[in-house]
Amino acid sequence: MAHIVTLPGDGIGPEILAAARRVLDAVGEFSYEEHRFGGAAIDEHGTALTDETLDACRRADAVLLAAVGGPKWDSTDPGAPRPEQGLLGLRKGLGLFANLRPVRPVPALLDASPLKPEVLRGTDLLVVRELTGGIYFGEKAREGRRARDVCEYDTSEIERIARVAFEAARTRVTSVDKMNVLETSRLWREVVARVHREEFPNVELEHQLVDSAAMKLVAAPRHFDVILTENMFGDILSDEAAMLTGSLGMLPSASLGGDGPGVFEPVHGSAPDIAGRGIANPLAMFLSAAMLLRHGLGMEAEAAAVESAVDRALAGGLRTADLGGEATTAEATDVVLGELA
Repeated sequence: MAHIVTLPGDGIGPEILAAARRVLDAVGEFSYEEHRFGGAAIDEHGTALTDETLDACRRADAVLLAAVGGPKWDSTDPGAPRPEQGLLGLRKGLGLFANLRPVRPVPALLDASPLKPEVLRGTDLLVVRELTGGIYFGEKAREGRRARDVCEYDTSEIERIARVAFEAARTRVTSVDKMNVLETSRLWREVVARVHREEFPNVELEHQLVDSAAMKLVAAPRHFDVILTENMFGDILSDEAAMLTGSLGMLPSASLGGDGPGVFEPVHGSAPDIAGRGIANPLAMFLSAAMLLRHGLGMEAEAAAVESAVDRALAGGLRTADLGGEATTAEATDVVLGELA
């Protein structure tokens, strides 16, 4: 029986994770182990990620994470613990160097997008973001009125994330950088081009500057198959790509590494303004659970069943508040479970 560590986190996290467990239990048998994480762990333990939680995650077959953060823990004090530190620690501790964010607008929700349906229709892309290097993990310092964040990459970090992108591609990899300004981007472009030439010559490779890619994502999203990029650019572009669907409440993600367990989580935040009201959209959590089934446990048929159930529920008219409807978290869960039956 597969063992899943669950990290409800903050805000709406406990609500949507409980709903996701109902969906998982409808397609398989799993054991669960829950731990506090993010702001909830700061309140109880003084740190966003305890050693006990990290050890439990290392022993698991997969980790299902809901959401972290909220204004309660916002601070400009560099010494104050922050919920997001838990995410960085989890990624580093589990060696999760590749973040996958699929963006496939559901036909039933094309009208919810800020883009015209004719621009968006047919979009089916994957953002592959390097997750454990770059400016997020470089040296940080503050000295009086000055602050410093160092962006660093080495060749091996770029090689391994490039391979993930090329292996996932159907036709094309668009490698995104800022090589006209940044030395790390010049190394990035050189290494990606070499990996392409030596290992994946049958996949098309194009290079784009990050500002150009950001514009093209809005103007012609169908152009993209796989977008490959470093940590900070990927953080920004993946949220932009997610909004093409009209709601961050619809997008899942997977963070993968080597031989250890992956972490699966929705793209959206903790939405503390609606926490406890039972109206959160659980669909991205369900789709993250589907990615857990596929990438974490190798259960492709079960993953496809969950994704199909979500599509059919939306086609049948299911709409939570963020999608312009009135369905509660429980009602949305019941509809998807009905489609799985």
